[in-house]
Amino acid sequence: MRLQGKVAIVTGAASGMGKAIAEAYGKEGAKVVVSDFNFEGAKAVAEGINASGGEAIANRTNVAELTDLENLFAETKAAFGKLDILVNNAGIMDGMEPVGEISDEKWDRVFAVNTTGVMRAMRIATNIFLAQGHGVIVNNISAGGLRGARAGAAYTASKHAVTGLTKNTAYMYANSGIRCNGIAPGGVETNIGASMANISEFGMGRQMTGSGTMPRVGKPEEIAQLALFLGSDESSFINGQVIAADAGWTAY
Repeated sequence: MRLQGKVAIVTGAASGMGKAIAEAYGKEGAKVVVSDFNFEGAKAVAEGINASGGEAIANRTNVAELTDLENLFAETKAAFGKLDILVNNAGIMDGMEPVGEISDEKWDRVFAVNTTGVMRAMRIATNIFLAQGHGVIVNNISAGGLRGARAGAAYTASKHAVTGLTKNTAYMYANSGIRCNGIAPGGVETNIGASMANISEFGMGRQMTGSGTMPRVGKPEEIAQLALFLGSDESSFINGQVIAADAGWTAY
């Protein structure tokens, strides 16, 4: 098994890509902490992993709350005694608003989940990894973290920030046994659209010109295969990279 003996946290794991990543990790031998604000959903995923012969626990975390994140890592250490892999997958969309329309409230909410929550989780994990001498971070970012025509101003900026954070962290700790990489999925079959509200007609219209070049929509399981590789020792020489998984969308 590719993750035998590893302990992994996956945020936003009650559905979509997070669920697929948690299940793939469990199948490959990892002990998985299935974390999500939707605790019932997280429990269902964890129960499914356990029923399939894996080992998982569920955790309720609002990644925008520091106390919740601290509890997540404390529960992980209490249950499994260590942490080897952190997968930052939780995220929300904006309403496709361009900068001329974005409100402070929407901007702050998107950044709290997509950027600040990721930074705080990485900060906690990094200090655990430094103490034990090893660790891997996988940030599920977005094609919106590489291009400007994939979402609104807030989401695009929040994901570009995580792209920079991923590269900076990889460089800073490259000699400390810590690797940090990112995934930039294209359009994938998930329920993230449910987090969109008050959609900008102008912004959506402009964004659709970028979406029109997408070859096809991906499946969560396809992203999970890349997250599995990046979380495993197979990718030991890969650090500071944000890898697009988008059927060639960002090649346009």
